[in-house]
Amino acid sequence: MKKLLFLTALVMMSFSFVNPQKGTKERIKIHSQALEGNLIGDPAERDVTVYLPPSYASNPDRRFPVLYMLHGFTDTDSQWFGWEDHWINLQDVIEQSIEQGLSKEMIVVMPNAYNKFKGSMYASSATIGDWETFVTQELVRYMDKNYRTIPDKNSRGLAGHSMGGYGTLRLGMKNPDVYAAIYALSPCCMDGAASTNAELMKKLESLTPDQLAETSFFEIAALATSAAFAPNPQNPPLYLDLPAKDGEPRQDVINKIMANRTLNYVDQYVLNLKKLKAIGMDAGSQDRGISEATKKLHELLESYQVPHFYESYEGDHLNRIAERIQTKALPFFSENLVFQIE
Repeated sequence: MKKLLFLTALVMMSFSFVNPQKGTKERIKIHSQALEGNLIGDPAERDVTVYLPPSYASNPDRRFPVLYMLHGFTDTDSQWFGWEDHWINLQDVIEQSIEQGLSKEMIVVMPNAYNKFKGSMYASSATIGDWETFVTQELVRYMDKNYRTIPDKNSRGLAGHSMGGYGTLRLGMKNPDVYAAIYALSPCCMDGAASTNAELMKKLESLTPDQLAETSFFEIAALATSAAFAPNPQNPPLYLDLPAKDGEPRQDVINKIMANRTLNYVDQYVLNLKKLKAIGMDAGSQDRGISEATKKLHELLESYQVPHFYESYEGDHLNRIAERIQTKALPFFSENLVFQIE
């Protein structure tokens, strides 16, 4: 009898090891008043993926901190969370980090910021809608109302990759009353000029909304940038201004775009950054342009004596992001968010 009990226990332990407890994910829709009436006609009802950790179901009285994750340009929440094949599956990354004891259980939320321009930049304009308000206010209110969150800034984190890293820095430094900690992975768009290439501008000037899906990466990136930072309600059908017209640079439009490069406005938000409990950022050393810009931001924060974590690692824009989230970002939030209601 003892031998039978021992074998049964051994089998159960082996099963538990092979099949660690999993969380669940759900894809919901949230209507945003902030995105209503955007000139390009994107839906105000947005898809959002919500990851609920293993104990969410097994411990119905427990509340959890929330990490808001922002995906990159041309990506979606569906791709990131494994609803379809992609270069990353965030649920697997989260659960591997928990299983290895690197991070604690938390709710993870990712809104779908893919629009007609293949990315919102997490900015606000009449053309694309008020993404800043949707992410920092409406989405947070919805989660606190409908899920067992710890509804306090000290239990909220914000992180993102590429365009999402840009959004993390942009929204984080503007909203230290909403988030306690932020982590930017390979943040894009922090410096650099606005393209005024005559051939590119000429092609973009002739495009209609129906043609946006067929554009190249650099073409749609230029349009997304103008839609976010140089909207023009008097310029249909795309309702934006490009940094050059008829082969000539437009300095007023260039100025609008450059004003939204992170390194050009971060000085204005240093006092807000000091209100955050924790700031993290990293980039692969082979991530051309982004690596150098991230180092510049690190050096700027150092000059202002803003405490933060920074690391340059061997890698490019994509190849180690899953690993960095698993071993760096999630442990970072596990250490810096409050996990119990006080």
